[in-house]
Amino acid sequence: MTTTPQAPGLKIMVIDDSSTIRRSAEIFLTQAGYQVLLAEDGFDALAKINDHHPDLVFCDILMPRLDGYQTCALIKKSAKFHATPVLMLSSKDGLFDRARGAMVGSSAYLTKPFTKDSLLAAVREHTGAAAGA
Repeated sequence: MTTTPQAPGLKIMVIDDSSTIRRSAEIFLTQAGYQVLLAEDGFDALAKINDHHPDLVFCDILMPRLDGYQTCALIKKSAKFHATPVLMLSSKDGLFDRARGAMVGSSAYLTKPFTKDSLLAAVREHTGAAAGA
């Protein structure tokens, strides 16, 4: 009944200050066969990214201490991680928010609450995990 992902072993980081969002994403991604790294905020994420080298990062925008835009910009400025796709997560769906995300280098924008299908589709689209079409 479970399906094997097209790209097993992909590491995906989810950065969100909401434990509910982190847990939902972790369940959806783990069920699909991906390795999941969780971070509560940008500082936590930056420490873990260097150790774990995720293939894709989901990053909430509204977080304490270091917001998602700042976190994305720092990831993209890194020579080691500038090519890593960063997808912004937000409950806001405004044009300004999307534009600001693009300006700091995000690959896409996913509105919360997300569904399992939308989350997995974003992973496939930005990692080439479903490159059989």
